[in-house]
Amino acid sequence: MTKEYVHVELNKEVEAISGHYLFEAENVLKHNGREVLYLIGHAVMDTSCCGVGGCRYALVPGYLIEWKNKKDHAGNPVSEVEPISDDKSKSEIQSMIKEIEIINQIQFY
Repeated sequence: MTKEYVHVELNKEVEAISGHYLFEAENVLKHNGREVLYLIGHAVMDTSCCGVGGCRYALVPGYLIEWKNKKDHAGNPVSEVEPISDDKSKSEIQSMIKEIEIINQIQFY
């Protein structure tokens, strides 16, 4: 099963109720002969009543099937990805990303 992934604008701050976040990088890594798309972002909680904080994270849309093969209604590039569902692959990919990036958490779509 595949799905569409709409690429986000990098380094564009998005305001949230307790601060802001942004995606700073979009990367691809090889896993079992396939390409995995992942994004690196960070969030800053600086307008929360509970104090300040932040984190750096990775989001993994999945295996790349088609790279930026069309655009959405707003003109953003869209790729086709296959979500990663098996726990063994997720664990391997998490380990690979943690070797490359300094992050707090990794989420799979």
